[in-house]
Amino acid sequence: MWKGAVISIHVAPSANQPTVSVKEVSAVAGKGLEGDRYSQKTGTYSNKPGPDREITLIEIEAIEALKRDHGIDLQPGDARRNIVTRGVPLNHLVGKEFTLGGVTLRGVRLCEPCTHLEGLTEKGVLTGLIHRGGLRAQIIKDGTIRVGDAIQERQ
Repeated sequence: MWKGAVISIHVAPSANQPTVSVKEVSAVAGKGLEGDRYSQKTGTYSNKPGPDREITLIEIEAIEALKRDHGIDLQPGDARRNIVTRGVPLNHLVGKEFTLGGVTLRGVRLCEPCTHLEGLTEKGVLTGLIHRGGLRAQIIKDGTIRVGDAIQERQ
Protein backbone atom coordinates (compact mmCIF):
# COMPACT_ATOMS: atom_id res chain seq x y z
CA MET A 1 0.00 0.00 0.00
CA TRP A 2 1.29 3.45 -0.86
CA LYS A 3 1.24 6.52 1.35
CA GLY A 4 1.10 9.93 -0.31
CA ALA A 5 0.95 13.59 0.56
CA VAL A 6 0.04 16.98 -0.91
CA ILE A 7 3.30 18.91 -1.31
CA SER A 8 1.98 22.03 -3.04
CA ILE A 9 -1.27 23.61 -4.27
CA HIS A 10 -1.61 25.92 -7.28
CA VAL A 11 -4.47 27.96 -8.74
CA ALA A 12 -4.58 30.39 -11.64
CA PRO A 13 -7.15 33.19 -11.76
CA SER A 14 -7.69 32.90 -15.52
CA ALA A 15 -6.39 31.25 -18.69
CA ASN A 16 -2.70 31.75 -19.49
CA GLN A 17 -2.05 33.52 -16.18
CA PRO A 18 0.74 32.15 -13.98
CA THR A 19 -0.36 29.87 -11.19
CA VAL A 20 -0.28 31.08 -7.62
CA SER A 21 0.95 28.77 -4.87
CA VAL A 22 -1.38 28.62 -1.85
CA LYS A 23 -1.17 26.74 1.46
CA GLU A 24 -4.82 25.69 1.36
CA VAL A 25 -7.81 25.82 -0.96
CA SER A 26 -11.53 25.08 -0.75
CA ALA A 27 -12.70 22.28 -3.01
CA VAL A 28 -16.35 22.50 -4.11
CA ALA A 29 -18.10 19.50 -5.65
CA GLY A 30 -19.43 20.19 -9.13
CA LYS A 31 -17.42 23.40 -9.38
CA GLY A 32 -13.71 23.03 -8.63
CA LEU A 33 -11.19 24.88 -6.50
CA GLU A 34 -12.11 28.35 -5.25
CA GLY A 35 -10.04 30.97 -7.03
CA ASP A 36 -9.05 28.69 -9.90
CA ARG A 37 -9.75 29.43 -13.56
CA TYR A 38 -11.95 26.37 -14.14
CA SER A 39 -14.22 27.00 -11.15
CA GLN A 40 -14.65 30.53 -12.51
CA LYS A 41 -15.10 29.24 -16.09
CA THR A 42 -12.15 31.32 -17.36
CA GLY A 43 -9.77 28.47 -18.21
CA THR A 44 -8.49 27.75 -21.69
CA TYR A 45 -10.75 24.70 -21.99
CA SER A 46 -13.74 26.02 -20.02
CA ASN A 47 -15.86 25.64 -23.16
CA LYS A 48 -15.57 21.87 -22.58
CA PRO A 49 -17.15 21.56 -19.12
CA GLY A 50 -17.24 18.34 -17.17
CA PRO A 51 -16.17 16.70 -13.94
CA ASP A 52 -12.65 16.23 -15.34
CA ARG A 53 -12.12 20.02 -15.15
CA GLU A 54 -12.71 20.29 -11.38
CA ILE A 55 -9.20 19.48 -10.11
CA THR A 56 -5.91 18.22 -11.54
CA LEU A 57 -2.98 16.50 -9.86
CA ILE A 58 0.60 15.68 -10.82
CA GLU A 59 3.34 13.66 -9.13
CA ILE A 60 6.47 15.56 -8.09
CA GLU A 61 8.30 12.42 -9.18
CA ALA A 62 7.20 13.12 -12.79
CA ILE A 63 8.51 16.68 -12.58
CA GLU A 64 11.81 15.41 -11.14
CA ALA A 65 12.06 12.81 -13.93
CA LEU A 66 11.47 15.54 -16.52
CA LYS A 67 14.58 17.30 -15.26
CA ARG A 68 16.64 14.13 -14.87
CA ASP A 69 15.70 12.51 -18.20
CA HIS A 70 15.10 15.53 -20.44
CA GLY A 71 17.02 18.38 -18.81
CA ILE A 72 13.83 20.45 -18.38
CA ASP A 73 13.64 22.19 -14.99
CA LEU A 74 9.90 22.75 -14.62
CA GLN A 75 8.76 24.30 -11.35
CA PRO A 76 5.73 22.54 -9.78
CA GLY A 77 3.34 25.43 -10.50
CA ASP A 78 4.52 25.63 -14.11
CA ALA A 79 2.99 22.19 -14.73
CA ARG A 80 -0.39 23.97 -14.40
CA ARG A 81 -1.85 21.19 -12.27
CA ASN A 82 -3.63 22.17 -9.05
CA ILE A 83 -2.19 19.62 -6.64
CA VAL A 84 1.39 18.34 -6.60
CA THR A 85 1.73 15.00 -4.81
CA ARG A 86 4.51 12.78 -3.52
CA GLY A 87 4.21 9.02 -3.18
CA VAL A 88 0.95 8.66 -5.11
CA PRO A 89 0.58 6.44 -8.22
CA LEU A 90 -1.88 8.80 -9.92
CA ASN A 91 -2.30 6.75 -13.11
CA HIS A 92 -3.71 3.92 -10.97
CA LEU A 93 -6.45 6.16 -9.57
CA VAL A 94 -8.50 6.49 -12.77
CA GLY A 95 -12.01 5.31 -11.86
CA LYS A 96 -11.22 5.16 -8.12
CA GLU A 97 -12.10 7.30 -5.14
CA PHE A 98 -9.39 8.72 -2.90
CA THR A 99 -9.03 11.36 -0.21
CA LEU A 100 -6.86 14.43 0.27
CA GLY A 101 -7.32 15.26 3.93
CA GLY A 102 -11.11 15.48 4.32
CA VAL A 103 -11.87 15.95 0.61
CA THR A 104 -12.99 12.98 -1.49
CA LEU A 105 -12.09 12.82 -5.19
CA ARG A 106 -12.71 10.36 -8.01
CA GLY A 107 -10.09 9.94 -10.71
CA VAL A 108 -11.73 10.60 -14.10
CA ARG A 109 -8.91 10.33 -16.65
CA LEU A 110 -5.24 10.97 -17.18
CA CYS A 111 -4.21 14.59 -17.62
CA GLU A 112 -1.94 14.19 -20.60
CA PRO A 113 0.27 17.14 -21.54
CA CYS A 114 -0.82 19.24 -24.50
CA THR A 115 0.63 21.74 -26.93
CA HIS A 116 -0.93 24.54 -24.87
CA LEU A 117 1.14 23.50 -21.82
CA GLU A 118 4.26 23.22 -23.95
CA GLY A 119 3.59 26.69 -25.37
CA LEU A 120 3.40 28.14 -21.86
CA THR A 121 6.57 26.34 -20.73
CA GLU A 122 9.19 25.02 -23.13
CA LYS A 123 9.73 22.60 -25.99
CA GLY A 124 10.04 19.02 -24.81
CA VAL A 125 7.52 19.22 -21.97
CA LEU A 126 4.86 17.43 -24.02
CA THR A 127 7.14 14.49 -24.85
CA GLY A 128 8.70 14.41 -21.38
CA LEU A 129 5.37 14.21 -19.54
CA ILE A 130 3.51 11.83 -21.87
CA HIS A 131 1.64 9.31 -19.67
CA ARG A 132 3.06 11.14 -16.62
CA GLY A 133 1.14 14.40 -16.95
CA GLY A 134 -1.12 13.71 -13.99
CA LEU A 135 -4.74 13.00 -13.25
CA ARG A 136 -8.02 14.83 -13.80
CA ALA A 137 -10.44 14.27 -10.95
CA GLN A 138 -13.95 15.06 -9.82
CA ILE A 139 -14.65 16.47 -6.36
CA ILE A 140 -17.11 14.12 -4.64
CA LYS A 141 -17.05 15.61 -1.12
CA ASP A 142 -16.34 19.31 -0.41
CA GLY A 143 -13.72 20.49 2.01
CA THR A 144 -10.38 22.20 2.41
CA ILE A 145 -7.17 20.78 0.95
CA ARG A 146 -3.97 21.78 2.73
CA VAL A 147 -0.29 21.35 1.96
CA GLY A 148 0.83 18.32 3.97
CA ASP A 149 -2.54 16.52 3.80
CA ALA A 150 -2.33 12.76 3.51
CA ILE A 151 -3.60 11.16 0.29
CA GLN A 152 -5.19 7.71 0.50
CA GLU A 153 -7.19 5.44 -1.74
CA ARG A 154 -10.67 4.73 -0.36
CA GLN A 155 -11.27 1.11 0.41
